[in-house]
Amino acid sequence: MSDQNNNWERGVLEKLALSALQEQRRARHWGIFFKALTFGYLFILLFIFMGWMGKNETLGGGKHTALVDMQGVIAADSPASADNLIPSLQDAFKDKGTQGVILRINSPGGSPVQAGQINDEIRRLRVQYPKIPLYVVVDDICASGGYYVAAAADKIFVDKASLIGSIGVLMDGFGFTGTMSKLGVERRLITAGENKGFLDPFSPANPAQTEYVKLMLTQIHQQFIEVVRQGRGKRLKETTDTFSGLIWNGQNSVEMGLADGYGTLESVARDVIKVEKIVDFTARENFADRLAKKLGAGVMSAIGYSTQSGVSLR
Repeated sequence: MSDQNNNWERGVLEKLALSALQEQRRARHWGIFFKALTFGYLFILLFIFMGWMGKNETLGGGKHTALVDMQGVIAADSPASADNLIPSLQDAFKDKGTQGVILRINSPGGSPVQAGQINDEIRRLRVQYPKIPLYVVVDDICASGGYYVAAAADKIFVDKASLIGSIGVLMDGFGFTGTMSKLGVERRLITAGENKGFLDPFSPANPAQTEYVKLMLTQIHQQFIEVVRQGRGKRLKETTDTFSGLIWNGQNSVEMGLADGYGTLESVARDVIKVEKIVDFTARENFADRLAKKLGAGVMSAIGYSTQSGVSLR
């Protein structure tokens, strides 16, 4: 009888132990499942957050007006750079549903090189896709380098209060020689090459170098003038002030032939292109790009390196 009780107890204990092991395995499997599910969910969110999922170019397809935004200062490291704008414009023209492209500009200007590259690409795309018009719509401001870009469009639409023009070139800087003299600071600049210390802010201005800069700026200004004349053609009503660097409101710009009329993004899509549906093709910086730029800028700042050009269409 004792052996039977022992066997029975042993059987019960074995069943309990086996049941506990199975429960532990089941819990472990469910834990792995939920961890994998959570990891996958976070991974998808990370993809979306960092912009790795890619851009939906047509957003549903069909006929549409393509939008490309150019916002802020035109510079190599800004959203309004040639590297960002040119692929966006190319995608907009390539899309089979695009009936017209609107480049919406809100920029005070910037790099003549970046503006020139964008202008050249717009003219190339207009030749490659002759049936697709490109119109510029100006928000608050389209000045200097911004207008350099706009001049390549089929037509330019503004608000009456928009700021247009500033067709000129500048190079700015500072001179600290007077301050250094008062502080008793002596500048010791050693160079190989008589112009290597070109426009050094801690040395007195060199008249020959100043004249050289003026000549260079005049050449760039003439390039700007030719771009405007080529783009606006007979619509442009030139005066002695047209290329002086002055800026005008939208109403005056229409009267001067710098712009063609009044319009907004929606009104140009609806009334000019005749397609109300608007699809945004603007390249947007993702989190990874912004982080990389900030880290790069921080490193360059730490070693005392500046990436900004001294010559500006602003």
